[in-house]
Amino acid sequence: MSSTDSKSAALKFFEEVGGYFIFLKETVKWTFKPPFDSKNLILQMTEIGYNSLPVTTITLFFTGMVMAYQIGRAMDALMSGSSVFIGSAVTISLFRELCPVLTGLLLAGRVGSSIAAEIGTMKVTEQIDALRTLSANPIQYLAVPRFLSCLIMTPALTVLTDLVGVLGGAFIAYISLEITIDKYVSNILQYIKLMDFLTGLIKSLFFGVEIALISCYQGFNTEGGAEGVGRSTIRAVVKSSMVILISDYFLTYLLQFLE
Repeated sequence: MSSTDSKSAALKFFEEVGGYFIFLKETVKWTFKPPFDSKNLILQMTEIGYNSLPVTTITLFFTGMVMAYQIGRAMDALMSGSSVFIGSAVTISLFRELCPVLTGLLLAGRVGSSIAAEIGTMKVTEQIDALRTLSANPIQYLAVPRFLSCLIMTPALTVLTDLVGVLGGAFIAYISLEITIDKYVSNILQYIKLMDFLTGLIKSLFFGVEIALISCYQGFNTEGGAEGVGRSTIRAVVKSSMVILISDYFLTYLLQFLE
C-alpha cells in the first residue's frame, strides 16, 4: 500500500470516527427534547429486550453449564475435591466477562442487524426524507427510541443472563460434580463481591450504547439500494462486535481502579 493510500485510509477512518461522535451528540441532544414518543420506545424495548430473551438465556445457560463442567474437571485434576469451589469460579467469570460480552455480541447480531436493515431500507426508499418534509426529525423519531432501548435493555438482559448462567452452573455442579445446591450457593456468597456484579453491569451499558450508535449510524448512511442495505447490515454487526470486544479490554483495565 502506497503512502497516499495509507493517508487516504487513515483520513477515512478518522472521518468515520468523527461521524460517530457527531451522531452520538445529536442523538443525546434529541433524547431530551419533546415530544417524547413513549409508545415507540416501548415497542423498541419489547423488540430489543423481550424478543431477545430466548437466544440470550439459552446461550448463557449452556455457557454456565460448560464453564462449570470444564472448570470443575480441571480443579479436581489439580487437587481432588477442590471443585467444591466451583460456584464462585463460575459466577465471577460469568458476572465479569461472559454474560455482558456474550449478551452484547448476541444483541449485535440480532438487534444490530435489524436496526441497520430497517433504517437503511427507510433511507434508500426515501422514507427518511419524507419524515423531514413532515417536520419530524429522523434522529429523534428513529434513533432515540432504539438508543434508549439498547441502553436500558442490554443491562437488563445481562442481569437475567447472570442469573441463568449461574443456574446452569449449579445444574452441572449437582449432576456431574455431585456438589449440592446449598454448597454451591454458599461458596458464591462467600467469595463474590458487589464489584463483580457491577463490573458486568457497567460494561453492558457501554455495549448497549455501542450497538445502538453503530447500527443506527450505518442505517442512516446507507447508499445503493438493496445491495447497500446488505452492506450496512454486515458493517453494523461486524463493527459492533469488534467494538464490544475491544472496549471490553479497556473497560476491564479501567474498572480495576474502582475496586
